[in-house]
Amino acid sequence: MAAITAALVKDLREKTGAGMMDCKKALVETDGDIEIAIDWLRKKGLAAAAKKSGRVAAEGLVGVASAANKAAIVEVNAETDFVARNETFQDFVARVAQIALDVGDDIEAISAAPFADGRTVAEQLTHMVATIGENMTIRRAKVLTVKQGVVASYMHQALKPGLGKIGVLAAIEGPGELATLETLGRQVGMHVAATRPDALDVDAVDPAALERERAVLSEQARASGKPEAIIEKMVEGRIRKYYEEVVLLEQVWVHDGESRVRAVVKKAGVSLTGFVRFQLGEGIEKPKDDFAAEVAATAGV
Repeated sequence: MAAITAALVKDLREKTGAGMMDCKKALVETDGDIEIAIDWLRKKGLAAAAKKSGRVAAEGLVGVASAANKAAIVEVNAETDFVARNETFQDFVARVAQIALDVGDDIEAISAAPFADGRTVAEQLTHMVATIGENMTIRRAKVLTVKQGVVASYMHQALKPGLGKIGVLAAIEGPGELATLETLGRQVGMHVAATRPDALDVDAVDPAALERERAVLSEQARASGKPEAIIEKMVEGRIRKYYEEVVLLEQVWVHDGESRVRAVVKKAGVSLTGFVRFQLGEGIEKPKDDFAAEVAATAGV
């Protein structure tokens, strides 16, 4: 048995782009022969998958899964919207959401969880990358729970139940008929999908974002030339308006256009303890296509 050194593993990784552990396993399986190890990785689809891993994946699907008193939401990305219509990909996203419901929202734990046919979730993802031919990633996951009540879900632009482009979870804590709480939670989900709040309540607002907003508002108010005491009051009034824009409980309820969300929840005799909004691809910088350059490259110009 040849010694599998760190240098040998590094060399194989540089040649194939496959993961460190995959390279080590390939060398163990091939008794340290790097050329045979390259072929071993290619047969497993690992080298091909690694080559695709640097490509931007901003399409795909958001998936949700629910159980008593909890729900999970995940985002799985691919390179093109075409893959999102692939039934194998859809099944993968749905099952990853279910796995997140069981193991929690840590991506490493999800990736290490059993999937099927002796593969882990991570190994199944690698297999799909190799067979479908696009880079794919499990980007994020979140699980919400309540002690009493429901975690309702809402999917906007759904391709099928539990799969779509914008997913929302809303945790409704309190007593009541589950059907009634589910209806309220779904209404909250629709509201969140439409208004994109940043925080549940005022205390949850990002301090750095609040300071930036306060600094901008103060500068604008000083431009009016009014006394500092008046400026301070102007800024505080505008901060309240800022809260009404970014804080869920302070927003105007989209379903009637006049009530505050906190008043709607209070009237129902429950508490809104958390929410999650995943919009497919948000925050991912997509490369701008240069069609002319692509055609020229294909033509060898």
